[in-house]
Order: sequence, then C-alpha cells, then structure tokens
Amino acid sequence: MTLFKHLFASFLNSRHLARLFRRSELPLPTAQGAAKVLPNQLGLALGLAAREAQDALFERLTSGSNGLSQEAAQAVLERDGPNEMGHEKALGWHQRLWQCYRNPFNVLLTVLALVSWLTEDVKATIVIGTMVVLSTLLRFVQEGRSSRAAERLQALVSNTATVLRDGQSCELAIRELAAGDVVMLSAGDMIPADCRLLAAKDLFVSQAAMTGESLPVEKSAEAPSAAITDPFDMANLLFTGTNVISGSATAIVLSTGNRTCFGALADRVVSSERAPTAFQAGINSVSWLLIRFALVMAPLVFVVNGFTKGDWSDAFLFALSIAVGLTPEMLPMIVTSTLAKGAVLLARRKVVVKRLDAIQSFGAMTVLCTDKTGTLTQDEIVLERHADISGQESEDVLKFAFLNSHYQTGLKNLLDRAVLKHVEMLNKLNLAQDYRKIDEIPFDFVRRRMSVVVSEREDHHELICKGAVEEILSCCTAVRQGEQVLPLDDAMLARVTEHTRSLNAQGLRVVALAVKEVPPQKAEYSLADESDLTLIGYIAFLDPPKDSSAPALRALAAHGVTVKVLTGDNHLVTARVCRDVGLQVDGVILGPDLDALGDAALADVAERNTVFAKLSPLHKERLVSALRGKGHIVGFMGDGINDAPALRAADIGISVDSAVDIAKEAADIILLEKSLMVLEEGVLQGRRTFCNMLKYIRMTASSNFGNVFSVLVASVFLPFLPMLPVHLLVQNLLYDVSQIAIPFDNVDAELVAQPLDWNPRDIGRFMLFFGPLSSIFDIATFGLMWYIFGANAEAKQTLFQSGWFIVGLLTQTLIVHLIRTPKLPFVQSLASPALLAATLAIMALGIWLPMGPLAHAFKLQALPMAYFPWLLSILLAYAALTTLMKRVYRRKFGWQ
Repeated sequence: MTLFKHLFASFLNSRHLARLFRRSELPLPTAQGAAKVLPNQLGLALGLAAREAQDALFERLTSGSNGLSQEAAQAVLERDGPNEMGHEKALGWHQRLWQCYRNPFNVLLTVLALVSWLTEDVKATIVIGTMVVLSTLLRFVQEGRSSRAAERLQALVSNTATVLRDGQSCELAIRELAAGDVVMLSAGDMIPADCRLLAAKDLFVSQAAMTGESLPVEKSAEAPSAAITDPFDMANLLFTGTNVISGSATAIVLSTGNRTCFGALADRVVSSERAPTAFQAGINSVSWLLIRFALVMAPLVFVVNGFTKGDWSDAFLFALSIAVGLTPEMLPMIVTSTLAKGAVLLARRKVVVKRLDAIQSFGAMTVLCTDKTGTLTQDEIVLERHADISGQESEDVLKFAFLNSHYQTGLKNLLDRAVLKHVEMLNKLNLAQDYRKIDEIPFDFVRRRMSVVVSEREDHHELICKGAVEEILSCCTAVRQGEQVLPLDDAMLARVTEHTRSLNAQGLRVVALAVKEVPPQKAEYSLADESDLTLIGYIAFLDPPKDSSAPALRALAAHGVTVKVLTGDNHLVTARVCRDVGLQVDGVILGPDLDALGDAALADVAERNTVFAKLSPLHKERLVSALRGKGHIVGFMGDGINDAPALRAADIGISVDSAVDIAKEAADIILLEKSLMVLEEGVLQGRRTFCNMLKYIRMTASSNFGNVFSVLVASVFLPFLPMLPVHLLVQNLLYDVSQIAIPFDNVDAELVAQPLDWNPRDIGRFMLFFGPLSSIFDIATFGLMWYIFGANAEAKQTLFQSGWFIVGLLTQTLIVHLIRTPKLPFVQSLASPALLAATLAIMALGIWLPMGPLAHAFKLQALPMAYFPWLLSILLAYAALTTLMKRVYRRKFGWQ
C-alpha cells in the first residue's frame, strides 16, 4: 500500500492540477471607458469625419442629402458586407462531433480497440467500439440541444431603421444599411450604425451601454472643437448600440458592422480565444490522473501474468482489458448529460445556459457581483415625498412639480413620469385646469435643471424651476416656509443642505423646486430668467426594492454566496437600498477612490467591502479580477456593452435577454427574468450537477482500483487467468450502462448547502480508501470458488471466472448506492427511480448471463444454487463494511 501511496502522490503533485473553477481573464484595458479600448485608427477616422465639411463628406461617401441610390447602396454592401457584428462562429455538426469525441478517454479506448482488432480479438473490438460510440453520440445529442436553445436567444439590438433611399423614406432591416445612408431618428430609436449628425432638434442620446455614463448626452450637428479628441465626447457623432431618449435627428452613416465602435468592442470579446474554463481543466486533470494510473497498472498486470502463467499472448490481452476497465470512458458523457439535465431544469426557471460548463461554476460561486437597479430594486421610480423646506407634506409642491412635468416638451425622464403617475393615482389631474403654458427653458446636463412658465387665470406668469438641489440653490435668493418668504442666508442654506442629505441617506433621490412670479406681458424666456428664485420644497423619489430581493439574498447567504453591489449610482442611495433588502453593508467605496490603489491593495478592499458606487467600466473589471485573485469564484451580472470585459473576466458571466447584444455574447448564462431568485436556483442546480459528477468519478475510480488490486493478487496465486478479457469488457460495459442514470439521481440537501470545491487530490485519497474494500470480498470469493466449489484447476476455470464475474459486477453496481451519499443508503437517502431501475436491471442481467442461454457465447457457465446464499452474504458484508468505513472517512476528511 505504501508503494501505491507514493505512486499517487507523484500523480497528484502535477503542476497541471491547478485550482479549479477558474476562467482565464482577458487583458485589462489600459484606461477607463469604452473609448479607451477603441483602435487608434478608428478613433482618428471618427475625429476626421466629425470635422469634415458636409459637402466633402457627401462626396467621399458618394451620398447626398437625399441619401444613397439603391444601386450605390448595393455596391457599398457588396464591398463592406452586411451591417452586423461578428459573433463567435457556431461550429458545424462535424466539428461538434469531433469536439465530443476528442477527450483523453476516447483516444485511449480507440487505440485499445485498434490493438484488439489487430490481434483479431473481434469481441473486444466491438465492446470497446460500442463504449466510444455511445459516449460520443450521447454527448453530441445533449450539447446540440443546449446549443440550439442558446441560438434562439441571440437577437439584434434593433430590427429596422428609417432610411432615405433615392430621396424616399423607407424602413430597412438594419443589416441592409450601408455607409452613406441617411437615417431618420426619433425618441426610442436605437442608433443602427456609427453616424454623423446632419441636423438635430432637442436630441438627447443614452450612451450608457457604450460608456457607462448614467445620464443622457445632448447631441447637435455642430462640429467639435480641436480640443476634443475622444470620439464619445464629440456632440455630432452617434454610435451603434446607443439609443435616442428624446428629440429627433437626421444623420449619415459613417461605418457599419465590425468597423463601428460597437464592432471594435465586440471584436475584443469575440476574437480573443476563450481559454479552457477551470471546470474543463479540472475534468482534464482527473482524466489524466486516471489514465496515468491505467498506464502504470496495465503493464504491471501484463508482467505478473506473463511470468506466472507463461502465456505472454493471453497476458497481453488480459492487460489490455484491464486498461479498458480502468478507463472511465463514460466520464465525458456523464459530465455532459449531467450538465444538460441541469440546463433543462434551469430553462424551466427562465435561465438559459449558453455554455454547459457554466452550470458547474454556478455551484462553485462564492461571490456574486451585481448592479442595484433592476436587480435589488424594481427599476421603476416612484414619487415618495413632496414636502416643503421643513419636511412637511405640501400640496403646493406637488402641484408645481406636476405643472413642470406636465408642460415640458423636452427630455421626459423617469422622474417626470413618476410625478405624472403619482398625480394620476391621486386622481388630481385637474391641477392644471387653471393654467396654460407660456414657454419653457429646456433641460440640459450642464445646468441640470429645467423650467416652464405658466399663466394662472391669465393673471400672472409663474416660472417653475425643477432640478438638482445644488443647481437650484445656486439660483435661489429666498425660501418659502409656510406663508413666509425668508432670505436664503448661510444658516438657512446649511439647514436646507442638511435636510436633503438626510433624505439621500434614506435612499431617496431628491429634486428641488423653486418658483418666481414674473410679469404677464413677457412672452419669451431665457436662462437669464432662472435667477432670484424662491425655493418652495422638494420632491423625493424611490426605486423600491423588489419583494424577492430580501429572501433571495438570505437564501444566497445561507448557501455561502456573498453578494457585492457594483453600481454607478449614488452611494447613499445604494447603501440605503442594500439595508432595506437586508444586505449587510460592510463598507462603501467610491470608484474614484479605487484609482490610486495597486492590485494588492485593491484586492484587500474588494474582499472587505460590500458596496462599490460611482464605478466606471474599468473599475468593475478590476474588482472582479481582484476578487478572483483572492481565491473567490466570482459571478458577474451585467447587461451593457461596458459590462462585457467584466463579464468575460468573471468565472461566470450572467446577463439578461434585454441586454445589449455584446453583453449576451460575453455571458455564459442568460436570465429571462432579472431576479436574484433564479440565481439561487442556478447555484443549487450547479451544486447538484457537481455532486452527481463526483459520484461517478468516485465510484469508477475506487471500484476500478479495487478490481486491479484483486487481479494482481489473483494473478500471483492462480494457475489460470482470474477472468478472461471478454469478461472484463462485458462487465465494464454493463457497469457503464448502469451509470447513465446518474445525472437524474437525487442529491442530499446538506451536500449543496455550501460552495463546492473539487480537488483531484481528494479523488485519489477516496480511491485508496475505498478501493481495497472490494478486494477483501474479491479475495473471499476466490477462496469460496477454490475451496467450497472446487474450482481449483484449469479444467474448472470457467466456473471460477463465472463466480467472480457475478460478484465483481454486483459489488461494482452496489457501490453506486453505497457511496452516492454519506447517509445510510436505502434508508436515510434513496436514489432516484431511474438509477434504482438501471442498477437493478444490470444486476439482474449480470446474474442471468452465466445462468442463461448466452453463457457459452461469453465463455461462462451456470453456477450451482448453493452459490447464491454465499453471494448474498458477501454482498451484505460488503455493504456493512463500506457503510462503516464511510463514517470513518467522513469524520476524518469530510465528504466533499
């Protein structure tokens, strides 16, 4: 046994057995933001196009104000190709079949089948070939189903665009757009390609998906100044994947497909070859461990039998069969089937698995990084308070807020909609009946405020200004408290500031309201009129937590998964939401504070703290990589283009079906519902998958080790082979068939309570611990057949081999139930009906083969009835000893 321990120690100390469940990460961007990962050539080309004279631009693109002609557009499409992004190319069926076949076990078995054929052992060739074909085809079918489900999820960012062709407006599929096309844009449209504006009116565009900016950006047709070098800061450029919030525009297409900024970012994700996942590395390390074991033991059996029996030809065939028996050829199929079953179950929970291996990472995940909006919260802003400056509820404040939101025609954001909805719910839409609109001063993101001017009963004009607290205060000289108007002095300013901070700390987003009475004769108003205002109060908004967030977080915590919030939002609001949903806030860190930290310091900060706010895209990626560097298995949930690098950097990337295309491309898991509850189910399913795969590996490894140990003992003392090669092959094939039901087996609840870490070293230890137990009863069977039933000469070797064939197969099959659970089998933990049926059928078939009409074909013979009471005794004793040793093993090493 000491020899075997040293042997395994050398196997297990391989450098390849690195920590599992890791994915190699992409190189980090060198600077912040999406713009910083654009190729220099693309950035320069966009800058030149933004400043180019309009006539020169039309001439270069062979276009004009009426757009391209159909002939010109067709010529451009033939030159540039369709306007679509390069996705990871799907493999053809023959390539997928090759991938399913190409694993160490199948290659080894193919070599063994070839050797069997060359030595004219037809039966062995057929049996080994059947194993390879069965394993490959089952995996091919299962992966094909999962692949087709993932393909159905892929969708373009937008389907059609309004285009001018030959001067006529028409709707075209986005893939049919060509450089030089003139497109018409309005609120709600996705930008279909990289464009330059020709004309724009009150145009606001959300670039959050590209740059991570939380607020929309105002765009205009004016050329940028020479000081602006970043394409994303150029007001006359529009980018694929962004969308129009408000206003309208006419723009000319500069570039399409992979030549766009979107395409450059997509190419960074798609073109980088995906390194083998840590799960794949782990499976491969275990595979090579078992193969190395077979490569040592098979020659040892060959030498022992050659010297003791003198027939080197038979010894070679027998050693060949031992090599096949030691190879867990069904491992790839069991792994794929188990993962595919998990994918099917998750699909029922609105989770689509793009890559089967990701299910395993779900089970191993220890840290989940997620955004706040839409995940912890409902992503639906509601008006929570309308109060005067002292915090008392005020109908006047609500009325003026409604008038401002109702009459403005510019950017109607979520806050405006929340005000209008709140008033509608209160059935107070008559608030505007005494007013008519005179003018408005539109919102912009420099002033961060907007004003409307209304006339009350044609008596006087009222300017109502709404915006960010600090911007409103900068225009105010007085405050209204009750019926009094008081000056806004330093003491009052401090009081107002403290009150708004208190509201922020409660998780509320605060907007201030100020008014000013102006003469009724004036008809037009400008920014200069936003002065000498009187602050009347605040409206405060809340993005309410989801009802499912708190129980989901409790469930994830109970299962050993730590949730960290990574957001670009306000830190006070984020911290309050976290507290509301029961997420313990162990420190709040702001994005700018991370810039000065080195990798080691960042890793410590990432591990200690829970909430990270005001983050840029690079901050998110650095935090994910830092957590992985500290040994955590990290899941990242994101849905924007700026999330794609972090999605790839994480061990498991999670996105939603409403995400931008590149985020879905980078993700491993797609959620059809943006909820943490489905993630909890994914974690549990991943752990069940892990447990079922581990069962097969443990069963096969320990059983095979015990069989080889028994063969070595028998080979030394017996004058004939303890079992013929065909017996070993048939026994192995029957055992493998019984394992097909393992993916459908039940898993004990306590085995999935915490993240699972799989170490090949533990498998070797398990093999050494439980393998020799079966050898004890194999040797007892040898004595039984030799002394009790007189099978002690070559003339009676068939009787001996038949007796051991049944014992070997039944103990192998029984071990499935004995070590599938740390509990008492059949009593405290029962296998699934499918596994029970499969193992019972194989045990019955194993007894029938020597006793039935096919016995002669397999060189077996019927056993006397007196054999079966002995068989039952051996099986009961084996079950009792294994159950006892399970307790010893569990106390000493644990079960997982």
